[in-house]
Amino acid sequence: ATKVGFDLYMRMLKKSMRQLRGLDLPMVPRTNVLLPGSEGSLEISEGEDGRVTHAFKIPKKFITDDEERYQQEGKARLAENTSQLVDITNGWKDDYGPLPVSLQRKLKTLHLHACTRTLGIDLVGFIDNEDGTSDCVLRMPGLRPRHWINISQSLPKKVPTKGLDAVFPARFARAEDDVIMKGGQPIDLEAFNSQSSEGDEEEWDALDEEEVEAMKEISSAIFVKSLDEVDMKEYPRFVIRKMSKVKKGSRVDMLLKLLLPASKVVYQKQMADKEKARVAAELREKRETMRKQKKEQEAMAARRF
Repeated sequence: ATKVGFDLYMRMLKKSMRQLRGLDLPMVPRTNVLLPGSEGSLEISEGEDGRVTHAFKIPKKFITDDEERYQQEGKARLAENTSQLVDITNGWKDDYGPLPVSLQRKLKTLHLHACTRTLGIDLVGFIDNEDGTSDCVLRMPGLRPRHWINISQSLPKKVPTKGLDAVFPARFARAEDDVIMKGGQPIDLEAFNSQSSEGDEEEWDALDEEEVEAMKEISSAIFVKSLDEVDMKEYPRFVIRKMSKVKKGSRVDMLLKLLLPASKVVYQKQMADKEKARVAAELREKRETMRKQKKEQEAMAARRF
């Protein structure tokens, strides 16, 4: 009986933690962008001579010293978010002058990848609509409705970004059919709140298993050469309708415009969570120190008597 009670307690605790988790999005290490003409790609290529070429390179005329240029390229590539990139490029302006136009274009691609990694997007590409147009689909294996609701409520207008639809297969939304949260339109919160209060504990365990599978998908995304290899309908995803109509050379700009607001929300919440964790750790340390000091004082007092 005791074991049954403990198991029930653990299940209830797990469910409560799930409901409280707001933005536990998996940050992907690398996004595989498969747009036409390699637009927005940061893939690394290796020549016949074995030399590795990175997609992001700083013009030699901008930073003439080779060692310094390589170092700055590495810093930019490793930036975890757009804020870090802004700080890095502001430093370049101070040290080397105005950014060349070619470098500005390359930096937009770095900003795009910083956004996609923060949002948990591992694959980006076009899917043919069979009407002469293509949608841009951004796969997000770890995205759940609660994530997008949380993010959307923190955006300026408290609605999903216009032009960016979030699509969830039925099993992820605990619904009979796929759920589409249309960009620019309010989300029916009551419907999702009622769904989250229903269902048995086995469904929660199944969702845990889904998240484990999501991490496996993220790790294998870099090997995908074409979206034809992946059944995108099986995954949570963003969809930008008929993006093929956007002029080539402007697609990175459009992706940035749509993804940057949500990316900033996630980053700010992650920073706030880190700060809370830091403060909590300091408090625990202080309490532990005070407990030890009190114990030592009590021991000293006992020895006197």
